[in-house]
Order: sequence, then structure tokens, then C-alpha cells
Amino acid sequence: MGDMPDMRDRRDAVRGGRTDSIRLRLLKWLIAPFVLVSLAGGTLTYVLAWLPAQMAYDQNLFDAAGALGARLDVKGGVWRMDLPPQAEQVLRSGDIDHVTFTVRDPGGALVAGDGDFPPLRAPAKSGVPAAYDDVARGEAVRVVALRIVRDEQVAVIGVAKTVRMRAQIRQAAFRALLALGALATLGCAGLAWFSVTNGLRPLARMRSHLNARSRDDLAPIPAAGVPYELEPVVHAFNGLLARVQDAAQAQQDFLADAAHQLRTPLAGLQAQLEWLAQRHTDHETRQAVALMLTATERMARQGRQLLALARAESGRFDSATLEPLRLDAVVGEGVQQFVEQAARKRIDLGFELEPATVRGEHFLLRDLIDNLTDNALRYTPQHGVVTVRCRQSAGQGAVLEVEDSGPGIAPASRSAVFDRHVRLDSKLNGSGLGLAIVRDIAAVHGASVVLGSGAKGVGALFTVRFPPDFSA
Repeated sequence: MGDMPDMRDRRDAVRGGRTDSIRLRLLKWLIAPFVLVSLAGGTLTYVLAWLPAQMAYDQNLFDAAGALGARLDVKGGVWRMDLPPQAEQVLRSGDIDHVTFTVRDPGGALVAGDGDFPPLRAPAKSGVPAAYDDVARGEAVRVVALRIVRDEQVAVIGVAKTVRMRAQIRQAAFRALLALGALATLGCAGLAWFSVTNGLRPLARMRSHLNARSRDDLAPIPAAGVPYELEPVVHAFNGLLARVQDAAQAQQDFLADAAHQLRTPLAGLQAQLEWLAQRHTDHETRQAVALMLTATERMARQGRQLLALARAESGRFDSATLEPLRLDAVVGEGVQQFVEQAARKRIDLGFELEPATVRGEHFLLRDLIDNLTDNALRYTPQHGVVTVRCRQSAGQGAVLEVEDSGPGIAPASRSAVFDRHVRLDSKLNGSGLGLAIVRDIAAVHGASVVLGSGAKGVGALFTVRFPPDFSA
């Protein structure tokens, strides 16, 4: 329906997805160092926390070895140890760990203590204990060896303690530091995400600003409040918008000038062809003249549509030209010129006009009415009905309706008929601009155009609603 070229099946173009993202890049370069620093800090903290615990653990064994050394003496060249049973019980007691000890002479002979004690690593200096890890009775132990010298006699004291408690302490420290490190990492990642998101807000605002613009808005992007890093982008955008605006302006000027300049010679040509048709009655001449008249009328109509399209461009339209108009008078004036066209197709062209007033531009409203009426007459078959109505809707502004008894338009195709150069019927002449002009004229008047079905679901019904603030 409407002056539109053949509709073809349209498929949305699948755009290649891109993984480049400033947000992801920033997060990658921020979070990765945070994780590495957290790991390094956690490891260092674990080492620094464990060393004092290990030293305290060893010091306890040093004290036990020193206490045993105090009870060791040489008599007659033989080492003796005076260790009461109560003291030995205190030394070996423990809720979790088990303590063993041994005293050996330089030859390795047992002086006192446990005979299954693992081989001792005697320290090089006397009085200076040495600590190391070993295995006793199939279990890991921490061993302290102390070298004792009395009366030029040498003995080695060894004290071993299982590392069960030490393992528990190490695991507890590791779990605590792991939880702390994970919490710190998550906190840093969240802070990085928040900082990056906050830093990218100017880009989001610019995107929202551009998305909110209409298709004809080529005004420069405001540079106020734009971060320093985005200023070159804004300047580049504004330069591009200025060039696009100049090109669009030149195109519209050419379109308007060309359409205006063609009107006079086409009108003269049409008049001459009509005169020629009246003077020649032979069949071949009349048929040739009729074809030329049809082509001339088509060119004249397209010229009028191009001129209307140029006037309706929102970028060229000045809202100051709007003035109070009687919509019913404009409709009546416009419909009259289609009476002869309707009569030739035996179409019942009627109008139901109620008083209605709007603020509008006279020529543009005539173009809107003409295109809707012409569109209805073109697609309505012979002996059909076309009705044009207007009324003042209480509290909702003026309403203009054009209804026909033609084939109608399927709901799936209704949104496409207002696009430029779209026709549903290739058998009818037209440029596909009529309904696009209607849409643009309605837009500059603040009106909306709705396409629906006619009475009893037959035909098409175009409804133009003017908002109250545009109604006088």
C-alpha cells in the first residue's frame, strides 16, 4: 500500500562480534597485578608469621635440652645423668605431641634416654644447639642436638618432639592467610571494577546522548564537561557531523531547487500535450499523446513529492512558521482536486469534516492530505469507497483519518510502508515517497501516524493524531 517500490525480504545483517573492550583491558591490567601482589604479600606474610612460631617451637626444645644438660655429669670418666622420674614425666608429657630424648657419648653409646632415638647430628660447637627435622618411630619430629663438654669429656644430648601441633598451627595460619588474601583480592577486583566503570561513565553518557538523538539531529556534541581524553574524539565527531550536515544541506537544496525548476516546464508540457490530444483524433496519435501525458503527470507528481519531501525535512523546518489553521478547511480544499480522479475509477470519494483547528504549515498539511488521499485512490479498486474524516478530539487534539476499501496491508508489513522507496504493489506507478512524506510532515507537526484496518477489517485506515499542545 502506498507509493513504494517492490518490498523485498529483509534480513538483519549479522554484525561480526568484537572482543575488544576498554573495560576488559583496564580490568585485565588492574586485576592481574592486584592478584600477583596479593599472592606475593600473602606468601611473605605467611613466612613472617611462621618464622616466630618455628623459633618459639625450637626454643622450647632448646630449653629442654639445656635442662637435661644441667643434670649431666662425669664421674670417673663415665657420664651420669641425675634425672628423677617426676622430671622425666614432666619432660615427656604433652596433650598432642610426644617428646623423646637421648644422651650419647662420642662413640654413640647410649648414656640415658630412648635407645630408638634417630642418629644425632652433633653440632660443631659446644653449648650452641642445632635444630633440624627428622623421623622417629615412623613420625615426623623436630630434633634439637646439644653438645656438652665436661672435664674434657664430650656428650651429645638430643630432644625430639613430634610436629603435630606445629602442623595444626601451620594449617590454621595458612587457612587464615588464604581467606584474608582471597578477601583482599576480591575487594581489589571490586574496587577496580567500580573505578573503571566510574571512569568510563563519560563514554556511556556520550553514547546515551547520541542514541537519544533523532535521525535528523546533526547538532555538534557539547564539549562542556567532557574529559580531556575525550576532547579529540568529540572534536572529530563534531567535524564529521558538520561535514554530513553540509552534504545533507547541499542535497536538500539541490532537491528543492530541481523539483521547483521542473514544475513550470512540466506544467507547460502537460498543457501542450492536452491541446495536442484535442486536435488529433486518430487512434495512434491519441494513444501516443495519452502515453506522454501519463509520463508527464508521473514526472510532475514526483516533482511535487520531492519538493514536499524537501520542505518536510526536520533539519530545514522552522517551527516558527506554524500557525493556527482550520484542519477541516484544508482537508476540504485538498480532497476537491481528487474528485475527477475518483470519478475516473468509479470510486465513491466522500468526506466527513467536523470543525478542527491545529497549529500547522498550510502547504505541508496539504501535502500530507494529498499523499494520503492519492495513496488510498491508487490502491482502491473500481467501485470502491474512500472516506476522509477530521474531527476535534476532546482533550486529545485533532484527528485526521483516511479510510479505503482496498486490499489493506498485512500487520507484518505496516511498519515498512513508511520507509522511503518501498512499494507493496509493483504494478502501480510511484516513487515510494508518498507515505514517507506523510511520516515526515506528521513528525514536524508533533503528530503520530498509525496504520490499521478499515471497517470490518477491510481495507486500510490511516490515522493522524495531533497532540493537544499542537492543537490551537
